[in-house]
Amino acid sequence: MKQGFLTLLVCPECHQGFQFDDPTLEGRMEDGSITCMNGHTYNVVRGIPRFVPADNYAENFGFEWNLHSTTQLDTPSNHESEEAFITKTGFSPDELRGKLVLDVGCGMGRFSDVASRWGATVVGIDLSAAVDAAADNLAMRDRVFLAQADVFKLPFAEKTFDYIFSIGVLHHTPDTRAAFDQLPRLVKPGGKISIWVYSTALRQWCWSSDLYRHLTTRMPRNLLHGLCHAAVPLYYVHKAPIVGRFTRVMLPMSVHPNPEWRVLDTFDWYSPKYQWKHSDGELREWFSSHGLTELKPLEFPTSMQGKRGGEDSSVS
Repeated sequence: MKQGFLTLLVCPECHQGFQFDDPTLEGRMEDGSITCMNGHTYNVVRGIPRFVPADNYAENFGFEWNLHSTTQLDTPSNHESEEAFITKTGFSPDELRGKLVLDVGCGMGRFSDVASRWGATVVGIDLSAAVDAAADNLAMRDRVFLAQADVFKLPFAEKTFDYIFSIGVLHHTPDTRAAFDQLPRLVKPGGKISIWVYSTALRQWCWSSDLYRHLTTRMPRNLLHGLCHAAVPLYYVHKAPIVGRFTRVMLPMSVHPNPEWRVLDTFDWYSPKYQWKHSDGELREWFSSHGLTELKPLEFPTSMQGKRGGEDSSVS
């Protein structure tokens, strides 16, 4: 467990802080436990505090991100994740440099990687075992901290973070609005929060996949993942000028140019238990209800950025 992380954490049950029984363990504990002031104990596995007993409804994400643990990481020649981060959060390197940032639903660390490259101190949480893939990918980043935690019981005190973002995650919870409601209180005065969720505009073409999802969400994950490899050749069928019009509607699959991304994105579409879709108006109401200001609908639907009132945020 990385040096300094414990000071950022509170017990998700009673909101009391933690302390090591043996202070010499800080920065060295790989496997063990931490206990809050009221006696609630949580396991630490592979240096990651685990505030949930299991993946619950997010097991598919633990499966996919450990299987595709590096597929979406940026490379020197490909900055697609960085470009997506800018488009879906509206944040810039200058904004995040030196700030304390929370990544809600970090998966294998794709966007935590971007924010930490920009000079932020990043805390990434995920309900699933995807945090293990993130730990492998970001092991050399001293200022990246990871926890397996539930968005509905986050282990952080109010006004902890300068910036919070959640990209493509909240719509996979049982209640997107209720999940979002957990986040604004964690932002410091003057800090910002940005989220991207699936748009209601998707409904015009995904009605067939919504029907298939009644079956695919119940399939064994290995079987569904195998079937998603059909996206590799179907890419060329979907691109055909005549027959593609039919197949794109009846067999919705990813058309990303990278074959491995196509398999991953298709599995990511058909496997989650929950897949809600929302409008700009809904997000604006959510943000406004928490008193967030300077609301900014972003380029990629449906995403929005807002600011918590008060003095400008800064890392203490």
